[in-house]
Amino acid sequence: MSIHFELKRTVQVSREDTYNSLLDLEAAKQWMQGLVRIERLDEGPLEAGSRWRETRKMFGKEATEHFEVVEIDEPSKIVLRCDGTKGTTGKGEFIFTYQLASAGDMTHTEIILHGEINGLTGLSRFFGKMMAGSFKKACAKDLDQLIAYLEK
Repeated sequence: MSIHFELKRTVQVSREDTYNSLLDLEAAKQWMQGLVRIERLDEGPLEAGSRWRETRKMFGKEATEHFEVVEIDEPSKIVLRCDGTKGTTGKGEFIFTYQLASAGDMTHTEIILHGEINGLTGLSRFFGKMMAGSFKKACAKDLDQLIAYLEK
């Protein structure tokens, strides 16, 4: 059984700039909460199949997760996958789908983030349902910080 959530935000930046910022791993240190480092596991521009390790400080400890770009449809969609089995989480699969649409006079962008958590079993499944709200709040904080960074 999957756990789903959705977030919607509007940013006063063009869709193209929003899209490029979501894929700019170097700039992530400017807005991503608790980011310690991002290590690319390949080279070149981000495209389907690109991978990296992302380390953040959470609850006073470092946690590292493995990310992969699953799909890119420039400038309207980015799908990222976090393989929890390869990172600190130790289980699960987390899918983040960012859909971007021009809003208003083309200088605003509506961001819709669809989150999906799969592969949790046993107790982690039970606690996963309980923690879905906290996970959604953490994603909302990241999205809000990205927007604040973009609108500076």
